[in-house]
Amino acid sequence: MKKTKLACIMLILYFISSWIYSPAFSSDRINWHTYKDGMELGKKDRKKVFLYFYADWCGYCKDMEKITFKDQSVIDILNSGFIPVRVNTDKEKVTASSYNISGLPSNWFITENGENISNLPGYIPPSKLFFILKYIHTDSYKSMTFKSYLKNLIASEKKQ
Repeated sequence: MKKTKLACIMLILYFISSWIYSPAFSSDRINWHTYKDGMELGKKDRKKVFLYFYADWCGYCKDMEKITFKDQSVIDILNSGFIPVRVNTDKEKVTASSYNISGLPSNWFITENGENISNLPGYIPPSKLFFILKYIHTDSYKSMTFKSYLKNLIASEKKQ
């Protein structure tokens, strides 16, 4: 029951944020970077890195590509608030090994200095990924849990 309620709340907030959120620039695709270039760019531009590990044979990775990474809100926040990095684990085995990748897809959130914030294994639907990215981008992860972050968003939406 609680999971269903949380999912409904996230979906409502997602649609509200999709309507409100309008970045300075918009693209119809994520501007992916290689691992080396992306990590350097994160430090240079002082931006967090979204690190996505995948393989061509992975079904859930294909779902991330077809569904989550085609969502305009996800595209906008990744391109404007993060350095998006995509790593093919079959072609970049050393990089995947350095993160101990054992299942795919694997989604990592890295600080501007290259330190690990968190990682989430598996498929993430666009509505959930959007709020996770906002939570990380705003540094809210430093002062509250993700659940508290969502509660604060709901409370602020009710006031408006």
